[in-house]
Amino acid sequence: MIARYELRCSTCNAPAQRHDLPCVACGELLEFALQADAPDAPAAREYAAMVARRRASNDPLDRSGIWRWRELLPPIPHASVVTLAEGNVPLYDVPEIAARERIAALAFLHLGMNPTGSFKDLGMTVAISAARAEGATRAICASTGNTASSMAAYAARAGMEAYALVPRGKISGAKLAQMRDYGVRVVEVEGSFDDALAELTSRSGDGAAVVNSINPYRLEGQKCTAFAILEARSWRVPDWVVVPGGNLGNSSAIGKGFREARALGLIDRLPRIAVVQAEGAAPFVELYRSGADLVPLLPHTIASAIAVGAPRSWRKARAELDASQGAAIAVSDDEIDEAKGRIGAAGIGCEPASAATLAGIVRLRAEGTIGEHDDIVAVLTGHVLKDSDASLRVADRRDADA
Repeated sequence: MIARYELRCSTCNAPAQRHDLPCVACGELLEFALQADAPDAPAAREYAAMVARRRASNDPLDRSGIWRWRELLPPIPHASVVTLAEGNVPLYDVPEIAARERIAALAFLHLGMNPTGSFKDLGMTVAISAARAEGATRAICASTGNTASSMAAYAARAGMEAYALVPRGKISGAKLAQMRDYGVRVVEVEGSFDDALAELTSRSGDGAAVVNSINPYRLEGQKCTAFAILEARSWRVPDWVVVPGGNLGNSSAIGKGFREARALGLIDRLPRIAVVQAEGAAPFVELYRSGADLVPLLPHTIASAIAVGAPRSWRKARAELDASQGAAIAVSDDEIDEAKGRIGAAGIGCEPASAATLAGIVRLRAEGTIGEHDDIVAVLTGHVLKDSDASLRVADRRDADA
């Protein structure tokens, strides 16, 4: 099975070239659109079995949880692929939390167990590999920490220079130290992530490869999260997949992965996608519930990884929620801290943005959107060590309440 893709605008559907970013016709984001025939379930099952067998291989591409699915990715010469064996992450069942929330089943897919500690590695391996194949020698991004750390590591492996624009004083010391350890050149920008992204746009004409999630290659790698969930569950589709929402590239990518799996015959139905944002940075929740377009805001939340006031992928995310009959909900910083403590107490741990998923599940269950018979996968996007100050804050609060 080899999927065929066309690079097109996700909004106006105009065809695009690989160097176009964004769409030259309307200015919106590009995507690799699957050109699929009717679903072929037998061929799909045979392909999934072949991918599973690749786990026993010593080929560097087969050791990657992304490149094992290379027939479902845009074609990139194997010699150009930059991989750190990303994508091999655990799915943790948490029956004790499921029982407390009165739901049938809950599991955490921990993308924080990737090489640089976040889900960004899943897309970065594809974006940097594509940039390398096209002859780029520099990569650049705007970041609250995780994108820059991932870019810096993969760029270093590729022998490329890396530049990160970050909001001054708005990212954890651990993330700043990590990206600098990989050799990135850091440019601090006054304001929020959105200001850093705007500054990036003004600098992106100098030939450096932009590797934020506005780059469609990023989402191609991140869509493999859907395949990882399905493979870990023996291809049983969960009722819900719950994802934290910042710039919304990841929720868009995961929805795309499930849609492609259905189009190819790997599954016969979609899970419902739920996006969880922090109350101080919830423009998508507002637009999704109101049916209006995006109204940017100044983000304010302890969950720095999702502190985004003008998410670029909001149209894509809305389309994925519409396709899956999904939901969007906002949670408070106190709810995020409480959820982080519960995830830590389960022996798993995560950064604050990841904990928003559990906080969102609690809210969605309370309002009846999630039911008692539902089978849920929550996506944890960042490692607990990404924000040690947050862990100390939560622990101090727990000790004070003891």
